[in-house]
Amino acid sequence: MAATAHPPLGGLGGARAVAGRHRAVDGRRVHAGPICAARRHHGGGGAHRRPAALSRPRIGDPRRRARRRGGLAPPVTAAAAPTVVIIGLGFGRAHVPGFQAAGARVIAVCQRDEAAARKVAAAYGVPRAYARWEDMLAAEHPDIVVIATPPHLHRAIARAASAGGAHVLCEKPLATSREDAEAIVADVARAGRVGMTGFNWRFPAAMQRMRALMAEGAIGRVLHVRADWLGARWADEDAPTTWRMDREQAGHGAMGDMGVHVVDLVRWTCGEFERVTAHAGIAYPDKPVAGTARRTDAEDYVSLIGELTSGAQVSFVASRAAHGRNEHALEISGTRGALAYRLTRASPRWYAGTLAMATRGGGFTPVPVETVEVEGSDPMDLIGRATIAPLAARLLAAIRGEAPADPSLTDGLRAQLVLEAAREAAARRARASAASRAAGLRRSACAPGSRASSRSAA
Repeated sequence: MAATAHPPLGGLGGARAVAGRHRAVDGRRVHAGPICAARRHHGGGGAHRRPAALSRPRIGDPRRRARRRGGLAPPVTAAAAPTVVIIGLGFGRAHVPGFQAAGARVIAVCQRDEAAARKVAAAYGVPRAYARWEDMLAAEHPDIVVIATPPHLHRAIARAASAGGAHVLCEKPLATSREDAEAIVADVARAGRVGMTGFNWRFPAAMQRMRALMAEGAIGRVLHVRADWLGARWADEDAPTTWRMDREQAGHGAMGDMGVHVVDLVRWTCGEFERVTAHAGIAYPDKPVAGTARRTDAEDYVSLIGELTSGAQVSFVASRAAHGRNEHALEISGTRGALAYRLTRASPRWYAGTLAMATRGGGFTPVPVETVEVEGSDPMDLIGRATIAPLAARLLAAIRGEAPADPSLTDGLRAQLVLEAAREAAARRARASAASRAAGLRRSACAPGSRASSRSAA
């Protein structure tokens, strides 16, 4: 089932609903505008626009601190390190060394298991740990809040954080639904804060180089894009489940864990999605979600085929049940050549990725990529220092008004729309049956008077 599923992003910043939401349904496709088309509004922050929030009080602004604490606050110099709190310490743990490497001061972390939170805090020299995010926000009054919880909590935390004067970095997927994602974008914009989405995989050196070459038009008009994002974390049936297997908490399975990064990288390098079709599956559907009696209902693997607004075709597989794999790749083919990016986490300096280019019918040759060596052996530390640190640096620059808030919350929302369309298409399971056609072909071949039956009679 191919689906655009949603109109342009109406309703943000008071924008009126777009007419003609579903212009036609022909039983195979749901037609509408581009999945990711969006009105420009004060909460945008695209790659070529400075967010309006940057004209509001900045980090260290004494007026903002006075409002939050109810009294006069001493001026904070521009050189003072901005303060950061991190909510959720699964993947969120990578944000601690990432923000520290970017020059920020992580003053508190939060996780439901307070003992585990204290352990993380001690390991990274973070002063305080909390079990409840509400308590942490009330006590710490941070400049920046990092949201790395299960997605069903993102909306409430983003609203509270931005209303309290904090800028927001929200992990992907932005939410469990389009409605919550829209609300996050609107709430942060309404508060005049800078918001960004945690698309950290834009920042490996090879991916940055790929984006630059695409911007230069190095391979001409894009014809088709092929990608995969494969991991083995839940390939084994004995691997314990987590909230990620529960659609109520996660919203999406492999598509939200991994596929959303593919969607973002395709959008970032090649343009917006027009329509998609998808097929998804669960590796071990009878396994209960950890801490509940519910069965796993979020997909472990998904295949997606899509079309961009340019007419280019896209296909990819995302799986968290792929034995022996921990890698992702993106290959873009155009009229004048092709680019092939790959990041395999088993290789030396894996965090840089590799890039190759083919032109005018020739084979692929490596493209040199410069990268800074990142020290450490812990995978979360490496991810943090190699990919979160530049993301955090971009957020700090956006808050100072020196760079766009990119990847923005609107980027997260646009990716969310593709996820929602893919989920709708997979749920409808509308596809042509090759088996039934083959059976029909066999019946016709054996019918009296057919050439095949005549030959067998002879």
